[in-house]
Amino acid sequence: MKIQLIHPVIAALLACSSLAVQAQNIAIVNGKPVPKSRLMALAAQLEKSGRQISPEVEQQLREEVIIREVFVQEAQNLGMDASEDFKTQMEIARQSLLIRELFTEFQRKNPVTDVEAKAEYDKFIAISGGGKEYKARHILVEKEEQAKTILASLKKGGKFEEIAKKQSKDPGSGAKGGDLDWANPASFVKEFSVAMAALKKGETTSAPVKTQFGYHIIRLDDVRDAVMPKFDEVKPQIVQQIQQNKLAEFQQGLRDKAKIE
Repeated sequence: MKIQLIHPVIAALLACSSLAVQAQNIAIVNGKPVPKSRLMALAAQLEKSGRQISPEVEQQLREEVIIREVFVQEAQNLGMDASEDFKTQMEIARQSLLIRELFTEFQRKNPVTDVEAKAEYDKFIAISGGGKEYKARHILVEKEEQAKTILASLKKGGKFEEIAKKQSKDPGSGAKGGDLDWANPASFVKEFSVAMAALKKGETTSAPVKTQFGYHIIRLDDVRDAVMPKFDEVKPQIVQQIQQNKLAEFQQGLRDKAKIE
């Protein structure tokens, strides 16, 4: 009987082919190859979170990928991947992944420029009262006539702090004699901040100030220059906020254009 030998060149090619397959997979589980791409995907997720992929971590990830394949095969053997619940969950997961990729791609194509970030910073500085902080007190009541009565009492020598404690319906500041502590005008509603900023140190509003909360009597105790954060210090937060606003506009735009019946 004549034994036919494999040609050396063919044998070498087969060996190379086998090595190539092994290089693409991290293991063979019950005859099924486990691609290296799964390991690389998990490693990429860890790297995004700032974790270094050491040889030890890579080995842990390899074991994780293998054990997942073992569990998946068992679930498939039991027919779990054919259930309607599983199919629904898979569709939800597919949608989530696609949506995430859509939003990531939008942000990649629409980066926040330094000009946009600086403009937002300048706007913040502007609405912060030009870098001023105010220390004020107020008395808040529901009725305008009540506010006018309090003003008359103050003109006759009534103590602002005592009246605030007794009559102000703002529980936070009322208990402290109306004290609002140091704040920039942007911390208050427009009507309040405008009236407060118009006062000189030690002055009280001559008439009640109406806002959505009721009627205020405001006294300005002091003014100081605010220590505003530098642009570079708050730039990351500004960029993040602009990114979120852009993404929200993109999402709303898609919703508005969609034909929904």
